Amino acid sequence: RFNTLFTIKNGNGKVKEYNEKGQIEFEGEYLNGEKNGKQKRYNYEGQIVFEGEYLNGKKNGKVKEYNNYDCDLEFDGEYLDDKRNGFGKEYKQGKIAFEGEYLNGERNGKGKEYNYDGELIFEGEFYQGKRWKGNGKEYYYYNNQKKFEGDYLNGLRHGKGKEYDDQGYLI
Repeated sequence: RFNTLFTIKNGNGKVKEYNEKGQIEFEGEYLNGEKNGKQKRYNYEGQIVFEGEYLNGKKNGKVKEYNNYDCDLEFDGEYLDDKRNGFGKEYKQGKIAFEGEYLNGERNGKGKEYNYDGELIFEGEFYQGKRWKGNGKEYYYYNNQKKFEGDYLNGLRHGKGKEYDDQGYLI
């Protein structure tokens, strides 16, 4: 590290760390020697790549994570004990890729998936990161017309469902 500014006493206080170019890499708060409170991390160019809250050294609370190279937002949501938990949104190249519920770091619960253009392609239940069980809906990626509505089990279409052509007519 080129320079570190400490205001820590007995493992408590605020810290700012800089790289050899003099650009900030980290700023945050410590309590009893562990990250606690608001934290920010920056890439080598001094652009923000993380901002969020920590509790006892782990991500807890609202977090925003950015791509390390072009600094596009990649995740905006909740963490609990260093894992995604609660509601969050994932982004790819600046466009929404998923929004929904997380549990223990994986997509779990209700959610929506989007294609690379940010258009809705699936909504339904997720389990362990996959389209999973219960009623779900698939959409044509190029016109947002409903493609399929029905039940899913273990990530696959299961049982009865309705399939539609790209004009919205039942097949």
